Amino acid sequence: MPRIHIVTDSGATFSNPRLIKHYPVTILPNQIEIEGVRFQEDIDLESEQAFELLGKLAATPTVIPPSENDYAELYARLSHFYDVIISIHPSRDLSKSWQNGRLAAQQVGNDCEIAVIDSQSLCAGQGMLVRVAARAAHDRLGVEEAIQAVRTAVNRVYSVYCIHNLDYLRFNQIMKPSHAILCTHMGIKPFVSLEDGKIIVIEKVRNQPQAIERLVEFLVEFTELDDAVMLQHQNQISEETRIMQDRLALEFPGQHFPFTMYSTTMATWLGPSAIGVAVLEKETDDLDYDF
Repeated sequence: MPRIHIVTDSGATFSNPRLIKHYPVTILPNQIEIEGVRFQEDIDLESEQAFELLGKLAATPTVIPPSENDYAELYARLSHFYDVIISIHPSRDLSKSWQNGRLAAQQVGNDCEIAVIDSQSLCAGQGMLVRVAARAAHDRLGVEEAIQAVRTAVNRVYSVYCIHNLDYLRFNQIMKPSHAILCTHMGIKPFVSLEDGKIIVIEKVRNQPQAIERLVEFLVEFTELDDAVMLQHQNQISEETRIMQDRLALEFPGQHFPFTMYSTTMATWLGPSAIGVAVLEKETDDLDYDF
């Protein structure tokens, strides 16, 4: 059976951090540049420290993904021990990580197949695809079957976030400055979604109870979940997350809804005070029974 290794970057978030310890996964760190100083994500700067810094900035920080050379060196080293490398990247519309991985893969010999995959997502969605790849490695799927399992899962990942501080949406041109200022003045909280690799505003709510209700409604739209996680801006469970867990326990008896902080990389897009959910919808057979 093929020996599979999974590569991703530190923008990925996992509902179960033990995943990367039990499976062949390598995470290359992004660099976060804050007011001219560069930090390696989750190495030089822990998430809570980073979020505290981001909350004080007057301008958005910059994310520098692993370089072409970073990926090339890693791929070359892994190619001596593995038959296939599945490299899972954030949306190419949000990062140059995928492009750097593609260029790097061209430098490695043909003895090891390298699949460079655009997750069309970021943060938890990206992490869910890593989990799919890890499951394929654990189940000892064939090379093409393992790669296809990840590629088909890309279209089953969905995520939405409610944004409390609109500065980062304005900095990143996700909302027009005039709309962001008006929403802030009126206390309106926008919802954003990752769709086709882009962050877009999909709707707005007026208060915290409405935000929680909408997040629960988003999850209830799915009949079967392969994976789900709630994203928040702190390590300890927030009151919003606790309320959602209580609500979801009634809607999905027996389904576990873990929570975690979203990544610093995601915070550079959405700011350090958002709440969200990400899901991987269970795969279904697309058979047409209408004879």
